[in-house]
Parts: sequence; C-alpha cells; structure tokens
Amino acid sequence: MNGREYDFIVVGGGSAGCALSSRLSEDGRYSVLLLEAGPEQHPLSRIPISYSKLIDNPAANWCYRAEAEESTDGRGIPVPRGRVLGGSSSINGLVFVRGQQLDYDTWAQLGNRGWSFDDVLPVFRRMENYEHHTDDFRAQGGPLHVSEAVDQSPLYDALFAAGREIGLAPNDDYNGDTQEGIVRTQTTIRKGRRMSADYCYLREARHRSNLTIETRALGRKLILEGKRCVGIEYDVAGQPRVARAGREVVLCAGAIASPQLLELSGIGRPEVLQRHGIEVRHELAGVGESLRDHMAPRLVWRIAKRGVVYNDTARGWKLGLQILRYAINRQGLLNLPSAPVLGFLKTRPELATPDIQLHFVPFHAILRKTRELGPDPGMTIAMYMLRPESLGSIHIASADPMVHPEIRFNFLSNEHDRRTLIDGVRKTREVIETQAMDDFRGPEIAPGPEVQSDDEILDFIRRSSETAYHPVGTCKMGNDPMAVVDDRLRVHGLKGLRVADGSIMPTLISGNTNGPCIMIGEKCSDMMREDAA
Repeated sequence: MNGREYDFIVVGGGSAGCALSSRLSEDGRYSVLLLEAGPEQHPLSRIPISYSKLIDNPAANWCYRAEAEESTDGRGIPVPRGRVLGGSSSINGLVFVRGQQLDYDTWAQLGNRGWSFDDVLPVFRRMENYEHHTDDFRAQGGPLHVSEAVDQSPLYDALFAAGREIGLAPNDDYNGDTQEGIVRTQTTIRKGRRMSADYCYLREARHRSNLTIETRALGRKLILEGKRCVGIEYDVAGQPRVARAGREVVLCAGAIASPQLLELSGIGRPEVLQRHGIEVRHELAGVGESLRDHMAPRLVWRIAKRGVVYNDTARGWKLGLQILRYAINRQGLLNLPSAPVLGFLKTRPELATPDIQLHFVPFHAILRKTRELGPDPGMTIAMYMLRPESLGSIHIASADPMVHPEIRFNFLSNEHDRRTLIDGVRKTREVIETQAMDDFRGPEIAPGPEVQSDDEILDFIRRSSETAYHPVGTCKMGNDPMAVVDDRLRVHGLKGLRVADGSIMPTLISGNTNGPCIMIGEKCSDMMREDAA
C-alpha cells in the first residue's frame, strides 16, 4: 500500500474537479493528483453540437440508466454523465445558468454557513469571463468564457415578443439581478468552440510540475486508517495502483459516482453495504440518498413558416452546407447550444420567483439513436420544474466498481411537483398560443390538443419525460441526519476526506447545473487552502 504520496488527491476530472485541481496547484505550494476514469477529450467535443452525438456515446459517456419506475410509466430512462476529462462539461448542451439568489440563500438558511448568494457571488464573478458586460453581478478575466448564443431567427424574435405579451419584462441578463423572462441563452462557447472545464482550467495548468493528471484511472476504494482517509486504490488499464494523500482526498466524481465510491469504501448505510459483502467502515445514512433531478417532458409544435428551423435548413444535403458554414465562420447548426432561447416563468402570479424553465429548441428530432431531424419543421420545448421536492436514491448494485449503481429518481412522489409540472405544460401552451406566435404556430404534436385534463397531462409526463441531466444531492451538505458533508464539504465523522461536486447540493438550483458545479470546485479550493494554511 506504499503508493506515491501527494498533498491532495482529486478523484474525478469533471466540472468541479478541473476547477479544484487547477486552483490547488496554481501557486506551486502543493502537489496534486487528479484522477479521471475516462480518457482525454473526445475528438468531437470542441464542436458545440457534439452533445447530440455524445449524449449516448460510451466513448465519452457513462451511459447510466435509471431503474424502471411507475413515475416513468415503467421506462428505465437514460442518465448521461461525462466519462472524459472535463466530465459532463465536455458533452453537455453548453447552457450557463447560475440559478436564483433564493437557491443559495436557502442553502444558508438550512444552516450551511458561507453558501448564501452574497457568499458565492464573488466566486461566480472570479471564475467567469462574460463577454457581454461587467457590473455588480458579472465579471471578466476569469478562466470560464461565457457568451450569448449567436444564432439568429425570426422565430426567436417571436418568442421574445410572446414573453412581452404575457407580461414578462425584457431581461438582458438572467444571471444578474433577476432571472425571470424569455431570454437569449448564455453559453460556454467562444468563437464556435466548446469551453469545457478541462479546456478552461487545465489547458495551461497541466504543464505545472506539481500537478499530475491520470486518465482512464478508475477508483476502486478509498484507503481508511481508522477514521482518516489517507489515499485511494485505483486501476489504470486494469493495473492496480495506489496513491496516498498527505493532506486530503476530495471526491469530485459527480452525483452518481461519488456516493458509489463512498459505498465501495465501506462508507454509507450498513444495510446497503452488508448486502454486497462490504465491511462497514463508517456509518453515514445519507450517502446515496436525497437525489434530485429536473424531470423534463418535451413538448413539440409544428412550425408553420418554412426556413426558420433546422428541419428545413440542415436536413439531408443541407447538412453539408451547415458543416461548410461552421468551417468558414463558426456559425449555424454546429455552433448551437442545446437551446438558443430559454424561458424562466412563474406558473402562478403570486410566486416570488420563477418555478419553471423552458428550453426552446429550433428543430424537432426523431428520437432514434441517430437523433435525425424530422422531415417536417418543428420546435421542441423541454420544460421542467426548477425546484423539485421528490427525492430518490443512488446505491451500489455490486461491490464491483465497473457495475453501474441503481438509480431511482422517485419522480412525481411529491404532490407539489405533480401540480407544478401540470401547470408548466399549460404555461408553455400559453406562450405558444400568443398572438406573437400566430405566424409560426402549427399543430401541437406532443402532447397533442386532445390532452387537456390534469390526469391526461400527468399521464403524458409519465410516458414521455426524460431528465434534464442535472442529478444532485446524493452527498448533500448540511447538519441533519441525512447530510453527508458539512458546510466546508468535509465528510461527517471522517478526517482527510471531502466531496466537492453536484452531489453536495442540499436542494437543486433553479436551472442547469454545470456553472454551479464549477463554482463548488472553486469554493472548495478556497476552503482547502485556508485550512491547509
């Protein structure tokens, strides 16, 4: 067990892990080992539209699948997660959302000191290079480039007008003071290239002598000496290796793999560990519990006006023109985030902040493995509740680290979630049925005009929803009996071990999770360097 020793070991080279490793190693004071289970970047990853090809590609994706449940009409829905340096930031839809101020103030109100919006805002500002403007909320000069989607279409202009028609004020920065509105998407794209956490944080850091990066390194279990974590056992190309940490080990493997590795190491719920013959080294009831994700039905409309969506301009031989357009000026379909227009809306006027998010996608894809564009012009709208209350779980299915854990979302178990999603479908219809959309609105394809009652809409949600790929909470931060880490991200009851990724979120933030996960990695680096000093 006498492996090479480092000051810090970071397990997982995703959004948080890349940021954390870069910051820990930047002043040269500490030696850092970064372990990533996947390979280096996939050759397609830098092209923004690559998410359509990597979303179910095992070369860059863990390709997890949730257990079949009643809430999904007996379907085992896909749960894509990045298995590549950069993690999910290397395969995601490139949408940058911080979430609402209320999200972080709620974390602080739950007893997590240092996590209010005023606490995390400086970290968000430090990490970003926002090309549009600077103010009290936004900054330039950070490693993560954030820009507005450049794609143009009269359909987008009609959507902005529809927002004004239903009473939404124009909003030029949903990551600023107010989130509400139908808005142009902010993206992690620069000059037509994906800005993954790997590219932004490790491109230069990887040349530091005190930072070691090992890819294709699969963690098998943490090494515990009593109640202190002192290292990790892992495999590289099937060969066992050991690394020891003189100071701390940090799990940044994500909401699925971080609890999995804790359980493989004997940390978690005794009944789960004993079921798979794993010795209980540290009982911690919350490991793998408190799972949340955004359940997202996809609504589809036919578009009446030709030439304004990509079913007309990128299908068949016209795809070649899009490839040429991207090669010449980095624009068009290949430079598209998963949604160039977003909506943050309230389903009830008395709400203080938005409770649903809409992703307006300017095409309708046939949901086959190839995700081929359909022959008829259409628009897809992914809609989800921003702050769901339904809780699920992720637990190991085997003591073998190669076996995927069991993912149970338990969607729709909370009545408030069911009510909000039903109202969200109706609110989405309200946007599309505005006068501003008259020239573009064709027949409703999904769920279809015949679906009107609450029960019919809920049945549609069960039958058709996937997730928005934002799993969090399985190593949640807090002080209650189900908390796994404290407000400095230290695992309760153990020394030398922290978790810093989306799994620590005590509640789901109001939007896409990549940006907040990078913030968590950045903030963890501050706390670790403070404690080390």
